[in-house]
Amino acid sequence: MSHKRIPKRKAAIAAGSVAALGAAAILLPNANASQDGSSTDAAPKTLKASDASDLASQLQDLLGQAFAGSYYDSGSQQLVVNVISGDNNKVIVEAKKAGAKVREVDNSLAALTAGAQTLKAKATIPGTAWAVDPKTNKLAVTADSTVTGANWDRLTSTVKSLGTNMATVKKSSGTFKTLVSGGDAIFAQAEGGTVRCSLGFNVTASDGSPAFLTAGHCGVAAKQWSDSETGQPIATVDQATFPGDGDFSLVKYDDPATQAASEVNTGEGQAVQITQAADATVGEQVFRMGSTTGLHDGTVTGLDATVNFQSETDPNGVDTVTGLIQTDVCAEAGDSGGSLFTQDGGAVGLTSGGSGDCTSGGETFFQPVTAALQATGATLGDGGAGAGDQAGTADPSATASDPAAGGDAVGGDDQAGTADPSATASDAAGDQSGAVGDQSGTGADDQSGAGAADQSGAGADDGSSQTH
Repeated sequence: MSHKRIPKRKAAIAAGSVAALGAAAILLPNANASQDGSSTDAAPKTLKASDASDLASQLQDLLGQAFAGSYYDSGSQQLVVNVISGDNNKVIVEAKKAGAKVREVDNSLAALTAGAQTLKAKATIPGTAWAVDPKTNKLAVTADSTVTGANWDRLTSTVKSLGTNMATVKKSSGTFKTLVSGGDAIFAQAEGGTVRCSLGFNVTASDGSPAFLTAGHCGVAAKQWSDSETGQPIATVDQATFPGDGDFSLVKYDDPATQAASEVNTGEGQAVQITQAADATVGEQVFRMGSTTGLHDGTVTGLDATVNFQSETDPNGVDTVTGLIQTDVCAEAGDSGGSLFTQDGGAVGLTSGGSGDCTSGGETFFQPVTAALQATGATLGDGGAGAGDQAGTADPSATASDPAAGGDAVGGDDQAGTADPSATASDAAGDQSGAVGDQSGTGADDQSGAGAADQSGAGADDGSSQTH
């Protein structure tokens, strides 16, 4: 079977887009110095979120066991670092000198990690998730709408056994599912019909070949992927991890001459350059692009999250994924694999799954890009292939409600542009999922949730297609 070669500009497919980022929310100062550098009180520094993330990593190494997590306070533009209560005067001084705002807390990271291990051993129930919340200094445990009766009792009793002030539990109105789609739609033919996911970020594989990252459950669902629902395959899965320690796939373009630019396609000739892989920081603003729901923004709420999805192959099983980023950014069926990124061009995550929708909200989980790159040996960017022809300039008035924000099916328009981060990201880009039809699922009656690695099966509305 001959493979279709992607045109030079069509390969400039980075997943999500930021044609519209909330102006008021992202106009952060670039200052990376203390508010009063001459002060002997070592006032907390005013930081960009990316700089706060770097400082947090440095302080974790510096403070050792006294470090109990950190988060970015977007209101004050400061990094807040938790240290264990007690005789930590030296630790506090060091953290303040580094530019952080210090807060003494009761729960150490070791204690919270041990609590998470107890939850894993005693409460690995489909529809549950947990992550460390540094703002509360507790484990944030979430149960979706399917966790009822004996399972709910089991979960709450396990949380209670952790001790007072160790964890919180809340119910989500939706159902945790894996998603499929993000910025640019990609398609594959599987046993149950057509599967749709989304490309995350273009990368260069360790052997120098052009490739892209997407969700692991997409790579497990199908081996060959196309840029259109009925088109010939253009890329083949090289590595895929799901479930387990992550949810990511490395997919290599079949044509080694493909020029896959390191940018985010915003549609209508607009694009945002992706310049670096960035670790998520709790409290920072992030943006997600989806071919179903378009552009949405929100906040990172937890790191190293564990999510227990209902197994897609075993009605009585559970697919547990660890090491994810938790956010309050909405997503829906058709958004899996797509990009999570920052307004300054940092690649943060790949859409994995979640609950809720973009009307009522919910929780969404993402595979960290840094971990995916390390595991696959890939590097972010086009490896010198170039981004194609000259880029245009995006209309500063563009908003996330414009059709441009919906993205194209693997590729973009013939011109790449530069998105203006001063536009607003408050609205969805419209429903781009019509080409795929109804989602088919293994007994999944409600397709409105944020997940949807819905394999075809009994009770599906339309067995010819699947939207993840």
